[in-house]
Amino acid sequence: MVEYHKLVRDKIPEMIAKNGERPVVRILEEQEYFACLEKKLDEEVLEFHTDRNAEELADILEVVFSLGRCIGVEPEQLLSLCKEKREARGGFENRIFLIGKE
Repeated sequence: MVEYHKLVRDKIPEMIAKNGERPVVRILEEQEYFACLEKKLDEEVLEFHTDRNAEELADILEVVFSLGRCIGVEPEQLLSLCKEKREARGGFENRIFLIGKE
């Protein structure tokens, strides 16, 4: 048996079965799930550092949205909060690097 021991997207077991293999899975408890999501976020960020493409950014967002749901925040609320913060403090588009203040 090939072992992975990691959180995967919901349809991965179905895809494995369609390939004629038998997925071996278990459902995580809440705390375990949250810890695995944090680990998955690190994994996806590392993949973005390597590949730098929109697909990897989408994977990061999916994990962030799942983490949000764990703490009671829906994706729409996160996006709204992001917009509010952008309006209040700006984004990062101007590439401003703060050296310090006097």
